[in-house]
Parts: sequence; C-alpha cells; structure tokens
Amino acid sequence: METEATVSEFQQMLSARGVSRRSFMKLCGAVAVAAGLSELAAPRVAQALESSVIGAAKGKLYPVIWIEGASCTGCTESFAQVETPDAASIVLEMISLNYSETLSAAAGESMELAKDQTIKECAGNYILVYEGAVLEGWGGQALRVADKPGTDHLIDAAKDAAAVVALGSCAVNGGWMGAHPNQAGALGVQEYLKKQGINTPVVNVPGCPANPEWLVAVLADVVLLGLAPSELDLTSEGKPAGIFGQTVHDNCERRGHFENGEFVYEFGSKEEALGYCLYPLGCRGPQTKSNCGVVMWNNRRSWCVQAGAPCIGCCEANPNDPGHNWVEVNTPFYKRHRDLRIGDWMVQPGTIALGITGILAAALVVHGFGMKITGRMDGGADFEKVRSWDAKHPDKSIGKYDAADTANDKKEGR
Repeated sequence: METEATVSEFQQMLSARGVSRRSFMKLCGAVAVAAGLSELAAPRVAQALESSVIGAAKGKLYPVIWIEGASCTGCTESFAQVETPDAASIVLEMISLNYSETLSAAAGESMELAKDQTIKECAGNYILVYEGAVLEGWGGQALRVADKPGTDHLIDAAKDAAAVVALGSCAVNGGWMGAHPNQAGALGVQEYLKKQGINTPVVNVPGCPANPEWLVAVLADVVLLGLAPSELDLTSEGKPAGIFGQTVHDNCERRGHFENGEFVYEFGSKEEALGYCLYPLGCRGPQTKSNCGVVMWNNRRSWCVQAGAPCIGCCEANPNDPGHNWVEVNTPFYKRHRDLRIGDWMVQPGTIALGITGILAAALVVHGFGMKITGRMDGGADFEKVRSWDAKHPDKSIGKYDAADTANDKKEGR
C-alpha cells in the first residue's frame, strides 16, 4: 500500500509538471542509456526516481556545490538549457544546488557563506561539480575568487566531498587553458588533487561542452541508485565506462562509408551531399572515445557528424597527462594530421614530407648537372660492359654477357 501511495503521489507530481507516465518512462530510458545501461533498465531507474523524488519533496535533497574554475561556463549552459520536461529536469528535483557562481541568484558574501555551510554541515555527503581548468600559475593567483586563490576553493570543497565530478575537458586535464604555451599553469582536477594529497574520488566527464545527459547519468548513479564512487564502472582514466568506453567511430552512422572507402575530400562536394565519411577532412572519431552518436545532442535530435561536421575530438582528454589535451592533440581541426611542435615553431607533417621531396628533387637535378659536366651523359666516360667481379669470377657470374664484351674487358685490363 505504501508503494502504491508513493507511486500515486509521484504521478501527481508528474502531472502537475505536464509529464505523462509514458513520457516519464521514456525519460528513464534516456537516463539508463546515458548511464551506459540498456533501456531495459528504465524500470529500475523509474523506481529509484519515484522513491528519491518523493523523499526529496520531504526535505532530503542531495547537496551539490558547483565551482567554476578557468572556464567559459559552457558546461553549465549545456546542462541548464535543456528542454523540459526531460531527464535533467527530473533529476534536478533531487539535488539542492547550494552553490553555483553562474546559476545562483545570490552573490557575494551570502554565496560564499552558503558554500562554507554546506561543506561544514554535509561533510562526506555532498557532490562537488568542478567546471574549468585548475590554474596553478603565480601561486594560484592566476584565478582569484572571493579574495583568495581559486585553488584554495577547490581544496576546501574537494577534501570533504563524497565525490568530485570534473565536468568538461578543461576540468579533466586543462583543455583550452592547458594548450601551449599554458602560461597560467592549467591542469585537470584529478592531477591537482593528487599533488595536494587529497584522495577524494574524481569522476572525469570530458567534452567541450560536456553533454548534459552525461552529468545526469553520473547523478543517477550516485544520487538515485545510491552507488558509492568506488562502485561506479570507470575506465583507467576515471571516466564512466558506459559513456567513454567506445570510440565515436564505433557508433558513427557514416562508418559503412568508411568501410567501403567512400570519403569526403572537400566541403560542398558531391561526396559530402551523399553523406560519405569525413575522415580525410580531419575527423577524430576513430581516436576519440565517447557515445556522442548514441546519446546525441538537443534531446537526441542530432550530433556533430550528423550535422555535417567532422568530430574534432573534444572528449579526448587524458587526466594523467596535461599535454594530451584535445586542443593540443587535434589542432588544426580540419587537417588529417596534428601539428608537430619544435619549440615555438609548428609545422604539418605533410609540409615536412613536401620539403624532403623538394630537397631530393633538387639533389637529383644537381646530380644531373654534374653528370653532364663530367661528360658521363655524352659517352665521354667509359662504363664497364662486364662487371669487375663477374670478370674475375666467370663461374659465379651474376650478369649475362656477350663473348665480345668479355674479351674486350679482359683486353683493357678490367
């Protein structure tokens, strides 16, 4: 009876928001897929939502602190501007966003007080979402918030959190900020916390910006399903395996054209109109791990490749190597190869190949002129009609010669 009452109460909450039961189950399927589960897991997600949201309505909201590092707030915009009703709007019924520099109406001292209270009163029972790169430059002074270094804010909030979600490629390993010359000393959350001796689990969710459903999936796992960070299925780079376990190429709708050798070599061409593979135009799908082609964007309407743009590999971010950020690795985006860097000088491998070809061609021309000057091209220099070794070892001769040639070479002492 209690379960039936809970479901009935939950359905009333959905109806008040204009959400039918059928739509809600569809959304649960979306959360399940985003979390790397089958859509068959939708009932399990629905049950967790029903019980958790009812609990939330009675004052059990899960506290979340959202801190901006060196960011453009693109990940916040991505998550905040989803259409409603959808998976994110349902999940947000369960969390209390106690601190967010971008979304909160409050500002100044009251904001910082709310964050400090959450850290103190909810120690070990709140999630920290960190967006943007961590800046170590100038002793952390490269980014200052509320009259203290930005690094101090991360340390204070991370050390007592149940888990840290590094949201977006900048937070994973520096992203745009971490690209050469990286004068501000940008790096990812995981690496910085390790350097500070803070062992709070970090879940890395790359992307520029990160897909909102990916954050929904993490919240669904930790908040709805009650999984501890240690129970999450993460890759060796601390990324959710269900989301970042396969390459974009694995699930790309143009993969059949790749297998058939059908490619686009120029924008605006007939091949582009036919939807051929964009690999020659710099698509990084084969090397970038993400389920973009499955989850897609804008409530699963489309995604980069479907819209006609090559994948630029924005999810390629190794938290253990700041130099392996997606900007450094993948630019220029519409070239097949990345730039090679020699100090501050950058060059394409193709340019090097053309240069070497030019040098070889010039050497051959010089050699030709040399041959002409020495008369070797005019018959002025004698050539062996019979190789010296063959003449001395007729029984082991490799070449085939006329008797006249052999006799002539012997006469001339060759």
